[in-house]
Amino acid sequence: MSDFSRFNERLSTNLSRILESEDNLFVVDVDSDELWDAYLESFAPEHNQIYRTRRENDCSCCRHFIKEFGNVVAIIDNEVVSVWSFDAGGDKYQPSVDALNTLVLSKPVRDVYVTKQPKHGTHHSNELKDDGGVRQWDHFYVELPRKVVSRSSESEASVMGDKRASKDVLKRSLSELDPEATNVVLEMIAENTLYKGAEWSGQLEKLLDMQLVYLSLPGNQRDNFCWRKSMEIGPALSRIRNHSIGVLLQDISAGVDILDAVKRYERIVAPSNYKRPKEIFTESMVRKAQATVEELGLTESLPRRFAILPDVTVNNVLFADRDAVKVMGSGGIFEQLASEATQKPKSFDRAPVIGINEFLSDVLPSSSNIAVLLENGHAGNMVSLIAPENEGSPTMFKWNNAFSWAYAGNMTDSAMKQRVASKGGKIDAPLRFSIQWNDEGVHNMSDYDAHCKEPNGNHIYYGAKRGITGSLDVDITGPKRGVPAVENIAIAPKNGTYSFWVHNYAQRSGDSGFRAEIEMGGEIHEYDYPTKLRRNENVKVADVEYINGEFILHEHLKSSTSQKEVWGLKTQQFHRVSLVTYSPNYWDEQSGIGHRHVFFMLAGAVSDVSPNGFYNEYLKEDLMVHKRVLAALGSRMKVADDSEQLSGVGFSTTRNGSVVVRVDGKPFKVVFN
Repeated sequence: MSDFSRFNERLSTNLSRILESEDNLFVVDVDSDELWDAYLESFAPEHNQIYRTRRENDCSCCRHFIKEFGNVVAIIDNEVVSVWSFDAGGDKYQPSVDALNTLVLSKPVRDVYVTKQPKHGTHHSNELKDDGGVRQWDHFYVELPRKVVSRSSESEASVMGDKRASKDVLKRSLSELDPEATNVVLEMIAENTLYKGAEWSGQLEKLLDMQLVYLSLPGNQRDNFCWRKSMEIGPALSRIRNHSIGVLLQDISAGVDILDAVKRYERIVAPSNYKRPKEIFTESMVRKAQATVEELGLTESLPRRFAILPDVTVNNVLFADRDAVKVMGSGGIFEQLASEATQKPKSFDRAPVIGINEFLSDVLPSSSNIAVLLENGHAGNMVSLIAPENEGSPTMFKWNNAFSWAYAGNMTDSAMKQRVASKGGKIDAPLRFSIQWNDEGVHNMSDYDAHCKEPNGNHIYYGAKRGITGSLDVDITGPKRGVPAVENIAIAPKNGTYSFWVHNYAQRSGDSGFRAEIEMGGEIHEYDYPTKLRRNENVKVADVEYINGEFILHEHLKSSTSQKEVWGLKTQQFHRVSLVTYSPNYWDEQSGIGHRHVFFMLAGAVSDVSPNGFYNEYLKEDLMVHKRVLAALGSRMKVADDSEQLSGVGFSTTRNGSVVVRVDGKPFKVVFN
């Protein structure tokens, strides 16, 4: 056996040793001519004599092998190991091996090694000598095991490019995705709060392990880690960043609110009717929120209760009825009976109209007895003042006291209006016409349509949604079982008369009618038409005349004036006001901390729900980093019933609204905004 054969055998042995533990080979980014020069120029002169016209080791077979295979490496423990990392067995070839090894290790890994050929190089070649004999030349030659030979029908370059892309995406995932985001998603999966999350559980656990290892490595080893791992785990996990779950991980890593991030994920993977089984937060989020609450000394501030009259200091009272048993006015028991009679809000249209600021500054200070006309439309304005259960506990809120408030259902608009808003409808237009059918518990799959005729005769409906002054911005054609359907027409009115009606475009099933709202200038008029509409039937609701900023309503259906009971009080009646106060964010002459509300606390008003102890929008900024956990905590820390509670009707001074207030027997129509 020649010296070169023994040298080549050591190369083959080294390659076999590497592949005993490794299933993949890689190539470094080095010029092939530079490789060949490093090999050839490193021989000592006595070991590379001129043979005929070329040096002894300068042959085309060996040059081709080194150019094609000389840059092959393995990655072991995140370190590059070249095929030249072996003892050549003597001084003749060792300098060349060392030169090749040094050059290869100085270069970064460029690609996965992909070949369809199990054999590389030429083992032997023969040459006819001048004397007629044959000389055998030995060359570089290796055989590869099947595990590193590609059997893909695609070209070697295509397979290599695909594997390179997997590695690049994996590196972006490990570099850009926060391990804490992966932890959060895994916790949501464990708690069954992430739709179709379970199918990603195993992959995410592997991803988290890789993230932690990757971040612990020195910078010069991270790229090698990604090359090797991308081959081990395959393209699905390598490219997890590009999947739906990867979008969720990116959003959470970028600081997107977890609820918004999950909503985006669900839009990608979840059916439209999917309902999450519970609020989204994880155990680690809870523990972090708990630590913050304890650090801020707010643990005792969490329990909440209804506020009662003695809780409110005189400095924060705009009006108080000094004698709770005293009847209104000078008419004694007859005046009390009069206050209990059903009232028609329309009958107070000629009452003096006064803005809330003027009412508070000019009328309220000299009043002795105040009553509010509780209308059906005020159901969403019912409000309660909430106090800390532990007196003296520090405030959790943005303002300097520990009091808060809770509206009925945590909203001050009608349920229909809220549904319109949730569908993208414009609810703050000066003139709004909304309809609703297929209410909860009522099965009506018919296609009802809202219609409007503008003053110039233009017709707004499903066939021409945009008019001159308004548009149909919510149009439901196929109601879903158990889901109320709404339509909405929003108008910026010009002088003239607007006509509104409902049309049954397609009768499908159900025996019910519809409900409607006309909101003009901040006042909501409600209509109830319980009778089933025949196919193609039109039902006129009302005409609204608009003249130089004033609205005049001409009803075809009667506004709802039926008496209801709200929080223990009958609507369409006046109710005694025990207290008038600003919302706590404006107590003690504070200002600028959110919107100002004015509360008329009504004697006998008792909330029929257990309100949340607090809401996120009230909390200090220090707590907002834990807003998902605190939202869930607020909803769980319900306020216990209390018959002495301070509850009544509330109005934001920044939102259109009105209330009829009787002061010492004289009615005023108090308007907001």
